[in-house]
Order: sequence, then structure tokens, then C-alpha cells
Amino acid sequence: MSHRPSHDHCGQMCGILDPVGYDEVLAERLREVLSSEGGLSEQKMFGGLAFMLHGHMAVAASGQGGLMLRIDPATSDDLTRREGVSLVHMAGRSMSGWLHIEPDVVQGDEALAQWVGRGVEYVRVLPPKR
Repeated sequence: MSHRPSHDHCGQMCGILDPVGYDEVLAERLREVLSSEGGLSEQKMFGGLAFMLHGHMAVAASGQGGLMLRIDPATSDDLTRREGVSLVHMAGRSMSGWLHIEPDVVQGDEALAQWVGRGVEYVRVLPPKR
């Protein structure tokens, strides 16, 4: 007899509909890196947890694992030459200025801080959203 997920003990199909699609440990590490930033807020989106600075997403714990990072679109080509770094794809198209960083690329605290710094640096030059 095969085991199938049921509704009985969790109110939804456990193992299929996971309410948290992002890495919570990574989200906590992002909170630590961003703790000194003013104008910081968090928002769940795209199955992940986005960290917003003055209304603009700078970085997110991606629902697909790893980071989703906002950068200067002019740097996209150069940065995607690195292993574990690719453009974000939404609705079947590549999004210049948005990177997906694989989890192993940001395992170390220094590497995470460097990548997050890129996103923060870019978002700081944008006018605050109201």
C-alpha cells in the first residue's frame, strides 16, 4: 500500500502545498546582513520572502532556493558569467537586472554579504516608493 498525503492532520495536502517555499535559515541570515539598513521591510512574494528597502525589492530568499537579487541591469551579463548565477526567468522571459543565485554560492557569510551588498547598493539609488 502506498502512502499518499492526506488532509487529515494538517488541513491541506501536506508535502504538496507547503506554505513556506523559501529557506527560513537563509531568510534569517538575510535579516542579520540587512539589520543596519533603514527603511527595511519584508514581504512574501513569488513563493519567497522579499526584503524591501524604501519600497524596492533588493533581495529575496527565493521560493526556488537561493537568492533572488536586484542589480543594475548593465551588470547582468558580467555577473551571469559566474557559476551558480543566472538571470531570473518569469513568464517565459529573462529579466535583466534580476539574478538567481544558487544556494551553494552564498553558503559563506562573506559571500552572502557581498551579494546582498550589490542589491542594496543598486536599490539605494532608486527614488523611494510611496
